[in-house]
Amino acid sequence: MELSILIAKIISVIYISAGIGVLIGTINLNNIVTDLKNSVALTYIAGSVGIILGMILIEYHNIWVKNWTVLITIISWLFLIGGVTIVIIPKSLSFGKNLLLNHRLIGIFMIAFGIFFGYFGFII
Repeated sequence: MELSILIAKIISVIYISAGIGVLIGTINLNNIVTDLKNSVALTYIAGSVGIILGMILIEYHNIWVKNWTVLITIISWLFLIGGVTIVIIPKSLSFGKNLLLNHRLIGIFMIAFGIFFGYFGFII
């Protein structure tokens, strides 16, 4: 459970800070996706990081239980699947760009997601 709490804290800080950055305009997700699409090397590195993070998290936190910690396992698998997809099919990033039309909504979602994990990481 200590590992789950540590991962929840990390996810919380990342998503809350990124969500605030999106809301105040210092992070432009469309520009990030465009930069990734335009750079083969950056796309490969992003996919590789996803694979590495996914594999590490799956190796140490592949816990399928009926509580909040299963969400970390699901996120771990999504990292791995996303990383593999980006490495094999780099053009799949075009799909993600269409989802980023409403920055405000994405920023609010990121903050809410971070608060959710922050509750389990810092409060419980």
